[in-house]
Amino acid sequence: MYLKFIITFFVGAEGAMGINGWQTKYLVAGALILPFSPFLWLQGQYTRRKIGLLPAAAGDIAGLTGTGDNTVELLVLGESTVAGLGAETHEKALAGQFAFRLAEHLGRPVQWTAVGKNGVTAYRTIEELVPLVPNKKYDYVLLGLGGNDVMKLSSPVTWRREMLRLIAILRERSPSSTIFMTNCPAINLSPALPQPIKGILWELSKMHQANAKEFTSRMERVFYYDQPSFVPPDFFADGIHPSEQGYAAWASAMITFFKENYKW
Repeated sequence: MYLKFIITFFVGAEGAMGINGWQTKYLVAGALILPFSPFLWLQGQYTRRKIGLLPAAAGDIAGLTGTGDNTVELLVLGESTVAGLGAETHEKALAGQFAFRLAEHLGRPVQWTAVGKNGVTAYRTIEELVPLVPNKKYDYVLLGLGGNDVMKLSSPVTWRREMLRLIAILRERSPSSTIFMTNCPAINLSPALPQPIKGILWELSKMHQANAKEFTSRMERVFYYDQPSFVPPDFFADGIHPSEQGYAAWASAMITFFKENYKW
Protein backbone atom coordinates (compact mmCIF):
# COMPACT_ATOMS: atom_id res chain seq x y z
CA MET A 1 0.00 0.00 0.00
CA TYR A 2 2.86 2.36 0.87
CA LEU A 3 4.63 1.63 -2.42
CA LYS A 4 1.38 2.25 -4.26
CA PHE A 5 1.24 5.65 -2.56
CA ILE A 6 4.78 6.40 -3.78
CA ILE A 7 3.83 5.54 -7.36
CA THR A 8 0.75 7.73 -7.02
CA PHE A 9 2.98 10.51 -5.72
CA PHE A 10 5.10 10.18 -8.85
CA VAL A 11 2.07 10.40 -11.18
CA GLY A 12 1.93 13.75 -12.89
CA ALA A 13 5.67 14.29 -12.51
CA GLU A 14 5.98 14.20 -16.29
CA GLY A 15 3.93 17.39 -16.55
CA ALA A 16 5.28 20.82 -17.44
CA MET A 17 6.80 21.54 -14.02
CA GLY A 18 10.35 22.13 -15.24
CA ILE A 19 13.69 20.70 -14.22
CA ASN A 20 13.54 21.95 -10.60
CA GLY A 21 10.11 20.40 -10.07
CA TRP A 22 11.15 17.08 -11.59
CA GLN A 23 14.29 16.98 -9.48
CA THR A 24 12.32 17.71 -6.31
CA LYS A 25 9.84 14.94 -7.12
CA TYR A 26 12.70 12.56 -7.78
CA LEU A 27 14.43 13.32 -4.47
CA VAL A 28 11.27 13.12 -2.37
CA ALA A 29 10.19 9.86 -4.01
CA GLY A 30 13.70 8.47 -3.50
CA ALA A 31 13.53 9.24 0.20
CA LEU A 32 10.12 7.57 0.46
CA ILE A 33 11.33 4.46 -1.40
CA LEU A 34 14.57 4.13 0.59
CA PRO A 35 13.15 1.81 3.31
CA PHE A 36 12.08 -0.64 0.57
CA SER A 37 15.27 -0.44 -1.49
CA PRO A 38 16.59 -3.88 -0.35
CA PHE A 39 13.35 -5.54 -1.50
CA LEU A 40 13.36 -3.66 -4.80
CA TRP A 41 17.02 -4.55 -5.36
CA LEU A 42 16.30 -8.23 -4.77
CA GLN A 43 13.30 -8.06 -7.09
CA GLY A 44 15.48 -6.48 -9.76
CA GLN A 45 18.22 -9.11 -9.36
CA TYR A 46 15.68 -11.95 -9.54
CA THR A 47 14.10 -10.48 -12.67
CA ARG A 48 17.51 -10.03 -14.32
CA ARG A 49 18.45 -13.66 -13.68
CA LYS A 50 15.05 -14.88 -14.84
CA ILE A 51 15.25 -12.97 -18.12
CA GLY A 52 18.93 -13.67 -18.78
CA LEU A 53 21.13 -11.64 -21.10
CA LEU A 54 20.79 -11.71 -24.85
CA PRO A 55 23.96 -11.55 -26.97
CA ALA A 56 24.72 -8.45 -28.98
CA ALA A 57 24.08 -8.54 -32.72
CA ALA A 58 26.78 -10.18 -34.79
CA GLY A 59 28.28 -9.09 -38.08
CA ASP A 60 29.39 -5.74 -39.43
CA ILE A 61 28.67 -2.59 -37.40
CA ALA A 62 28.44 -0.56 -40.59
CA GLY A 63 26.61 -0.92 -43.86
CA LEU A 64 24.99 0.74 -46.84
CA THR A 65 21.29 0.66 -47.65
CA GLY A 66 19.23 2.26 -50.39
CA THR A 67 20.03 3.10 -54.00
CA GLY A 68 20.91 6.17 -56.01
CA ASP A 69 23.40 8.98 -55.66
CA ASN A 70 24.38 11.44 -52.93
CA THR A 71 24.88 9.01 -50.05
CA VAL A 72 24.24 10.38 -46.56
CA GLU A 73 26.03 9.34 -43.37
CA LEU A 74 24.12 8.05 -40.33
CA LEU A 75 25.59 7.43 -36.89
CA VAL A 76 23.58 5.30 -34.44
CA LEU A 77 24.98 5.64 -30.92
CA GLY A 78 23.87 4.26 -27.58
CA GLU A 79 22.91 1.35 -25.37
CA SER A 80 21.74 -2.25 -25.82
CA THR A 81 19.34 -1.49 -28.67
CA VAL A 82 22.23 -0.02 -30.65
CA ALA A 83 24.36 -3.02 -29.70
CA GLY A 84 21.52 -5.03 -31.25
CA LEU A 85 20.41 -7.27 -28.38
CA GLY A 86 17.50 -9.35 -29.69
CA ALA A 87 18.65 -9.38 -33.33
CA GLU A 88 20.97 -11.69 -35.21
CA THR A 89 22.80 -8.92 -37.09
CA HIS A 90 23.04 -5.14 -36.96
CA GLU A 91 21.30 -4.98 -40.31
CA LYS A 92 18.20 -6.42 -38.60
CA ALA A 93 18.64 -4.37 -35.40
CA LEU A 94 18.06 -0.69 -34.70
CA ALA A 95 20.87 0.76 -36.81
CA GLY A 96 20.17 -1.18 -39.97
CA GLN A 97 16.40 -0.89 -39.72
CA PHE A 98 16.43 2.86 -39.03
CA ALA A 99 18.88 3.37 -41.91
CA PHE A 100 16.61 1.39 -44.24
CA ARG A 101 13.57 3.53 -43.37
CA LEU A 102 15.62 6.72 -43.58
CA ALA A 103 16.83 5.78 -47.06
CA GLU A 104 13.24 5.15 -48.13
CA HIS A 105 12.19 8.56 -46.86
CA LEU A 106 15.11 10.46 -48.38
CA GLY A 107 15.25 8.52 -51.64
CA ARG A 108 19.03 8.38 -51.15
CA PRO A 109 21.49 5.73 -49.99
CA VAL A 110 22.38 5.75 -46.31
CA GLN A 111 25.79 4.70 -45.03
CA TRP A 112 25.21 3.70 -41.41
CA THR A 113 27.53 3.05 -38.49
CA ALA A 114 26.48 1.55 -35.14
CA VAL A 115 28.46 2.29 -31.98
CA GLY A 116 26.64 0.64 -29.08
CA LYS A 117 27.25 -1.11 -25.79
CA ASN A 118 24.90 -2.88 -23.43
CA GLY A 119 24.41 -1.14 -20.08
CA VAL A 120 25.67 2.34 -20.92
CA THR A 121 24.04 5.50 -19.58
CA ALA A 122 24.36 8.90 -21.24
CA TYR A 123 27.43 9.59 -19.09
CA ARG A 124 29.10 6.29 -20.00
CA THR A 125 28.30 6.88 -23.66
CA ILE A 126 30.40 10.04 -23.55
CA GLU A 127 33.22 8.33 -21.68
CA GLU A 128 33.27 4.95 -23.43
CA LEU A 129 31.59 5.20 -26.84
CA VAL A 130 32.24 8.68 -28.18
CA PRO A 131 35.99 7.91 -28.45
CA LEU A 132 35.05 4.93 -30.69
CA VAL A 133 33.02 7.00 -33.17
CA PRO A 134 34.78 7.22 -36.55
CA ASN A 135 36.30 10.63 -37.20
CA LYS A 136 34.02 11.91 -39.95
CA LYS A 137 31.03 14.18 -40.32
CA TYR A 138 27.52 12.74 -40.15
CA ASP A 139 24.36 14.04 -41.79
CA TYR A 140 22.11 12.23 -39.30
CA VAL A 141 22.59 10.86 -35.79
CA LEU A 142 20.24 8.55 -33.90
CA LEU A 143 20.78 8.41 -30.13
CA GLY A 144 19.45 5.19 -28.61
CA LEU A 145 19.61 6.09 -24.93
CA GLY A 146 17.35 6.39 -21.90
CA GLY A 147 16.80 2.79 -20.87
CA ASN A 148 19.77 2.51 -18.55
CA ASP A 149 19.33 6.02 -17.19
CA VAL A 150 15.89 4.85 -16.08
CA MET A 151 16.99 1.42 -14.85
CA LYS A 152 19.92 2.91 -12.94
CA LEU A 153 17.76 5.72 -11.53
CA SER A 154 19.59 8.70 -13.01
CA SER A 155 18.14 11.93 -11.67
CA PRO A 156 16.42 14.47 -13.96
CA VAL A 157 19.34 16.86 -13.49
CA THR A 158 21.88 14.15 -14.38
CA TRP A 159 19.87 12.95 -17.41
CA ARG A 160 19.57 16.47 -18.80
CA ARG A 161 23.17 17.47 -18.10
CA GLU A 162 24.71 14.42 -19.74
CA MET A 163 22.38 14.41 -22.73
CA LEU A 164 23.07 18.10 -23.40
CA ARG A 165 26.80 17.44 -23.06
CA LEU A 166 26.59 14.51 -25.49
CA ILE A 167 24.55 16.46 -28.03
CA ALA A 168 27.02 19.37 -27.83
CA ILE A 169 29.94 17.01 -28.53
CA LEU A 170 28.17 15.49 -31.52
CA ARG A 171 27.10 18.89 -32.82
CA GLU A 172 30.66 20.19 -32.62
CA ARG A 173 31.87 17.23 -34.67
CA SER A 174 29.03 17.41 -37.22
CA PRO A 175 27.63 20.97 -37.13
CA SER A 176 25.01 20.44 -39.83
CA SER A 177 23.69 17.10 -38.60
CA THR A 178 20.09 16.30 -37.72
CA ILE A 179 19.94 14.49 -34.38
CA PHE A 180 17.13 12.08 -33.50
CA MET A 181 16.51 10.62 -30.02
CA THR A 182 14.69 7.36 -29.40
CA ASN A 183 12.03 7.33 -26.70
CA CYS A 184 12.77 6.71 -23.06
CA PRO A 185 11.64 3.11 -22.43
CA ALA A 186 7.93 2.38 -22.38
CA ILE A 187 8.31 0.36 -19.20
CA ASN A 188 4.55 -0.06 -18.88
CA LEU A 189 4.53 -2.20 -22.04
CA SER A 190 7.21 -4.63 -20.83
CA PRO A 191 5.77 -8.06 -20.00
CA ALA A 192 8.92 -9.07 -18.10
CA LEU A 193 9.05 -6.54 -15.26
CA PRO A 194 7.01 -7.20 -12.09
CA GLN A 195 5.26 -4.73 -9.84
CA PRO A 196 6.04 -2.59 -7.90
CA ILE A 197 9.38 -1.95 -9.59
CA LYS A 198 7.63 -1.70 -12.95
CA GLY A 199 5.35 1.10 -11.78
CA ILE A 200 8.21 3.05 -10.16
CA LEU A 201 10.45 2.80 -13.23
CA TRP A 202 7.57 3.74 -15.53
CA GLU A 203 6.92 6.95 -13.63
CA LEU A 204 10.63 7.82 -13.75
CA SER A 205 10.71 7.07 -17.48
CA LYS A 206 7.78 9.42 -18.09
CA MET A 207 9.62 12.10 -16.12
CA HIS A 208 12.76 11.64 -18.24
CA GLN A 209 10.61 11.81 -21.38
CA ALA A 210 9.06 15.13 -20.30
CA ASN A 211 12.54 16.39 -19.51
CA ALA A 212 13.87 15.36 -22.95
CA LYS A 213 10.90 16.86 -24.77
CA GLU A 214 11.38 20.13 -22.89
CA PHE A 215 15.10 20.57 -23.57
CA THR A 216 14.98 19.38 -27.20
CA SER A 217 12.10 21.77 -27.96
CA ARG A 218 14.57 24.65 -27.68
CA MET A 219 17.27 23.04 -29.82
CA GLU A 220 17.76 23.26 -33.56
CA ARG A 221 17.50 19.98 -35.50
CA VAL A 222 17.28 17.82 -32.38
CA PHE A 223 14.10 15.70 -32.36
CA TYR A 224 12.72 13.38 -29.68
CA TYR A 225 10.43 10.42 -30.37
CA ASP A 226 7.44 10.12 -28.02
CA GLN A 227 6.93 6.94 -26.02
CA PRO A 228 4.58 4.62 -27.91
CA SER A 229 1.22 3.76 -26.39
CA PHE A 230 1.34 0.20 -27.77
CA VAL A 231 3.66 -2.21 -29.58
CA PRO A 232 2.94 -5.25 -31.78
CA PRO A 233 2.60 -8.64 -30.04
CA ASP A 234 5.94 -9.81 -31.47
CA PHE A 235 7.81 -6.64 -30.47
CA PHE A 236 9.88 -8.11 -27.62
CA ALA A 237 12.63 -10.73 -27.78
CA ASP A 238 12.89 -11.20 -24.02
CA GLY A 239 10.24 -8.92 -22.54
CA ILE A 240 12.61 -5.94 -22.49
CA HIS A 241 14.66 -5.77 -25.69
CA PRO A 242 13.08 -5.68 -29.16
CA SER A 243 13.03 -8.68 -31.46
CA GLU A 244 13.98 -8.33 -35.11
CA GLN A 245 10.29 -7.69 -35.85
CA GLY A 246 10.30 -5.17 -33.00
CA TYR A 247 13.26 -3.26 -34.37
CA ALA A 248 11.61 -3.05 -37.79
CA ALA A 249 8.33 -1.79 -36.31
CA TRP A 250 10.13 0.67 -34.02
CA ALA A 251 12.26 2.15 -36.81
CA SER A 252 9.23 2.51 -39.08
CA ALA A 253 7.21 4.21 -36.33
CA MET A 254 10.03 6.62 -35.54
CA ILE A 255 10.56 7.71 -39.14
CA THR A 256 6.81 8.20 -39.55
CA PHE A 257 6.66 10.25 -36.34
CA PHE A 258 9.62 12.43 -37.31
CA LYS A 259 8.15 13.03 -40.79
CA GLU A 260 4.75 14.01 -39.40
CA ASN A 261 5.93 16.19 -36.54
CA TYR A 262 9.13 17.94 -37.65
CA LYS A 263 10.69 19.59 -40.68
CA TRP A 264 14.08 18.15 -41.50
